[in-house]
Parts: sequence; structure tokens; C-alpha cells
Amino acid sequence: MDVLEDYTGHVSPGGPAARRTLDALTITKVSVGPMDNNAYLLVCRATNEGLLIDAAADPERLSDVVGHSVDRPRLKTVVTTHRHQDHWGALGAVAGANGSNTIAHAADAEVLPIPPDVLVGHGDTVHVGEVPLTVIHLRGHTPGSIALLYRDPAGHPHLFTGDSLFPGGVGRTTSPEDFTSLFNDVKSRIFDVLPDDTWFYPGHGDDSTLGAERPKLDEWRGRGW
Repeated sequence: MDVLEDYTGHVSPGGPAARRTLDALTITKVSVGPMDNNAYLLVCRATNEGLLIDAAADPERLSDVVGHSVDRPRLKTVVTTHRHQDHWGALGAVAGANGSNTIAHAADAEVLPIPPDVLVGHGDTVHVGEVPLTVIHLRGHTPGSIALLYRDPAGHPHLFTGDSLFPGGVGRTTSPEDFTSLFNDVKSRIFDVLPDDTWFYPGHGDDSTLGAERPKLDEWRGRGW
């Protein structure tokens, strides 16, 4: 698979992956499946240990992202951001082929195709090699939706939001109560505590920054579910 090193946050179905290289971590984004799901491979540069966010579909394509050479990263962990099937269609195949531990929130665990090895909650820490990622529970799109936050000491924060936050709004909800829950969590647990230069990586489509989206919060609240 071709991997573009000029990272913009945009990938296309069937197209090349895109890699961003940080001091301690690489982030490789690829589009998989018929719903143009984003999957993210994070690799610790010190240990060559890998973590995949959302084994959504196309296990062969995800395997190509990890690589096939002798120096490919060891895919130790697969995190599922939430229970919807388009985000875990390749979970069993990818975890089984790599002997990976699987991680999810307890509130979404029952519907996953394999029981998670590790259940996480708000404020927990997940590691990829020497790199810590903080779990943020965002209730509303599903009961157990989570985001993962990397606070890069050499730069700005990086936030992987699943389907809870997109450029242009929070994720889909099916009731006013769920919308209020999700909006409040996104505001209080993300926008109220993270800076404008936080780059976020959603479950579908292009990336954005909190600064680009912050002026729209009142509009989102008024628009509702």
C-alpha cells in the first residue's frame, strides 16, 4: 500500500494511506469499508509497538497498513471506539492474526464480536509502547463511545474521536436526551479543557482542529439532534 508522508487529514476509499510523524509517535490514517471508515494505526517510535483504532473493515487492507516486512510494528492493541458494526467489522480477523489485546468501554462491550480483553472508563490510560493515551468517555452516540487523547509534549494535542465529534458537529444521536448528553460531554470534556490547536481525527471523513469548530458550538446546540 502506498503511504503519503505529506499528511493533510484526507484519505479516500481505495486510495493511499497517510502518515503523520511526531517525535514519539507515527499516526497512519486509512479509509476502509463501504462506509468510508477511518482506521488509525499508531506506532511508538521507541519500541515499534502498534495500536490500531477501529478495525472497521477490510482486514487485508489493514494488514497492508501494518506492513509485511520483518521490521513491521507489533500490533499489540486494537481499540474499538464504539459498538456500531461499521467500526468493528474486521476486529476478530485483525486481533486474531496479530495476537492483539482488544480494548473497549464496558457499556458497549456486549455487542462486539469478541469480548474485550480490557475494559476502560473515563480518565483511564492506554499505552502504545511508551506513549500514553487518555480515554475520554463521550456518552450519547452510543452509551460507551470513547475518544483517545495524546498530549504531545513536543507539539499540540491529538484527539481520536470516533463518531462523537466531526467537523461540523457532534455525532448522530437518536433522541434529544442523547444529543444533550453528547453535546455536554463534548463541550465539557473536550472543548472546555483542550486548546484550539488540538487536532482531531474522526471516524469518517477529514480531520479538523478544535479552533476551527469552536465558534460553531452555539449553532450545534441550537440545531439539536
